[in-house]
Amino acid sequence: MSLDADWRADLDAVDAALIDEYQSGFPVERRPFERVAREIAAETGVAVDADDLLDRVRDLRERGVFRRFGAVLNPPVIGSSTLAAVRAPDDRFDEVAEVINGYRQVNHNYRRDHEWNQWFVVTAGSREKRDEILAEIEERTGCEVLALPMLTDYYIDLEFPVVNADRFARESLDHTDVSATRISEDARGDLSPLEADLLLAIQDGFPLSATPYADVANEIDAPVDDVLAAVERLLADGCIKRIGCVVNHVVTGFTNNCMVVWDVPDEELDERGEAVGSLPYVTLCYHRPRRPDQEWEYNLFTMIHGREAEAVDAKIDELATDHLPFDHERLYSTETLKQTGARYEDLVADDA
Repeated sequence: MSLDADWRADLDAVDAALIDEYQSGFPVERRPFERVAREIAAETGVAVDADDLLDRVRDLRERGVFRRFGAVLNPPVIGSSTLAAVRAPDDRFDEVAEVINGYRQVNHNYRRDHEWNQWFVVTAGSREKRDEILAEIEERTGCEVLALPMLTDYYIDLEFPVVNADRFARESLDHTDVSATRISEDARGDLSPLEADLLLAIQDGFPLSATPYADVANEIDAPVDDVLAAVERLLADGCIKRIGCVVNHVVTGFTNNCMVVWDVPDEELDERGEAVGSLPYVTLCYHRPRRPDQEWEYNLFTMIHGREAEAVDAKIDELATDHLPFDHERLYSTETLKQTGARYEDLVADDA
């Protein structure tokens, strides 16, 4: 595969360790790159220091392998979030997308190969604001909105090794750890003023410097020890999912993904969701509500990422045969209409 071969061509063992082993778990301390340099040097046997690592991270970001360096935030815990869809007529598709994408609270929008053909995520500071936006979209586009807030998170993580020849995400891994986490639609995060300022400062990434936490502390005019403690709290509370180098899966060859929706008997949902979420090749697994009044009977969502469409299809076949023997549909993503991070100005504002 030419894309896969090209991006890996001049990586060495230190680069590979940075990319595959530090997508999470980056140290929360004053000089984190010094510790990472010691760890990578011990693992690879290659002499490396903090300045060298910083240069490597900058280079990998410039090449597009990393989207950014910093925290992966968790919008459903901080605010109120929902997946939604519309059936946009072909002759008005772009017009409808323009309306939806015009909301800063919409951070993802994809065309999918299905009757419901535009799928987007709305994240706002409150359930009331979120639902107000959905109602506006319905009124302005004339398209009925299918709202599917997450009710249970079984497994959601796009952290997986990419410096490999794997055909699909985590092909080289044996298992993943899962838990059924209920998600409140009324979540507001209960952030302190310091935590709110911190989230706003780091939403687009940490400064790429030897002292990223101190730099953030200077930006928000807070003591660095208070910032370190706040980051630890936000990690423990789930507001921050992980800290590390955020990989661009498209650049690294994982260009094929499919959202599969399943009609699972309600009494089996948690058992099936946890079992499927623990499968290494399942990158997302969560429960969303049925909407029978809108002829939507599916309650379990899974996603698989792969380098090859055929490999993704084969794993879906395996899911259906061995783990989820229920009616399902495969919603392939065919176009990215919008992809940004959730904007935390809206999540932490009192009047959001």
